[in-house]
Amino acid sequence: MQTIRKAVFPVAGMGTRFLPATKASPKEMLPVVDKPLIQYAVEEAVAAGITEIIFVTGRNKRSIEDHFDKAYELETELAYRNKQQLLAHIQDILPKNVSSLYIRQSEALGLGHAVLCAKPAVGEENFAVLLADDLIDAPKGALGQMLEVYKSHPNSSILGVETVEPSETSSYGIVEIDSRAGFSYVKSIVEKPHPDVAPSNLAVVGRYILTPRIFHLLTQIGKGAGGEIQLTDGIALLLKEEPVLAHAFDGVRYDCGSKLGYLHATLAYGVNHPEVGSEFTKLLKTFSQKLS
Repeated sequence: MQTIRKAVFPVAGMGTRFLPATKASPKEMLPVVDKPLIQYAVEEAVAAGITEIIFVTGRNKRSIEDHFDKAYELETELAYRNKQQLLAHIQDILPKNVSSLYIRQSEALGLGHAVLCAKPAVGEENFAVLLADDLIDAPKGALGQMLEVYKSHPNSSILGVETVEPSETSSYGIVEIDSRAGFSYVKSIVEKPHPDVAPSNLAVVGRYILTPRIFHLLTQIGKGAGGEIQLTDGIALLLKEEPVLAHAFDGVRYDCGSKLGYLHATLAYGVNHPEVGSEFTKLLKTFSQKLS
């Protein structure tokens, strides 16, 4: 079985839904309590055994690279002030056994194009894709759960999925599945279908395990929904050549690509934070009483 070593993080999007906050700062650097979204996603990948992180970036994304780089001046200052706990926090952002690589996506041509940009770094290996917009709080991490499925299906791609409201299908890639021997095989996939024609309400969210065959197929498709090269369209072609599974992970996903989802994540992670959780919970109760 080929071990999944590499994970691709498409981070070139402009984050227009969070303007003006994202005018000069990447949406992936928006903090949930005290860590940026991208760090949560990278931590999930590392916990699942990923050792090579591939960021597909764009303009104004330099702060992501800086975040995962060594900060000599800051570390020296923290050491001088004997702030060992804070020093450990920033030194452990990326473990020493994990490497990072940055590839520029010169044009915003969609998620499929972003994944295709990673081809030179991925090569002929199976690989993971994680979208930092989807913050997932899950036992073993959503990717870790998917890798358990991968152990018994090492020649298949696997999509992280969850059930959404039927009215929301036009915001997601939607799959139709066939359950066999305890696993869910994807029969069809369509990008953002209207609820009236959606094959189900099982939505693909921001976790993928893909075979390198996807790169060839992405070069064959034209622009799809929104005038972009859609990863969903590439996966639809992949279905004709090899098995693709859907895995409904055990956990909670926060759609941090939307303001409301981001606020929901902040509340959920805030009340569970070891440093401020207790006081934050009291604050929320006080605020709730004022509203009632």
